[in-house]
Amino acid sequence: MFRRAFWFTAGAAAGVWATTKVNRQLKKLTPESLAAQAADKAVEAGHRLKDFALDVKAGMSQREDELNDALGLHQDPDRPDNVTALPGPRRLRAIQNDKTTHSNLSYNRNEDH
Repeated sequence: MFRRAFWFTAGAAAGVWATTKVNRQLKKLTPESLAAQAADKAVEAGHRLKDFALDVKAGMSQREDELNDALGLHQDPDRPDNVTALPGPRRLRAIQNDKTTHSNLSYNRNEDH
């Protein structure tokens, strides 16, 4: 008699456990629950994307500082906008060389090539 009562109780407990498990899974598959899960995933992805963008921006800033140091381009504290500029003589020389090189050539865009 006790054996039958034990197995009856064990079966009932297993049935209740299985029923609650199935009901939980079904609630996870409702449209409202799926929408909430998708929204949570989108917010999480947005946070990861924002963190990535901030890391990229910091890396770009660091690399820009390294390149400015390597090229000798430093910000001038006397300038109000703190904009770095290329040294004047090198830039002017490049433009002058460019003009003298191409001054002998005539360019006619209607000419066949």
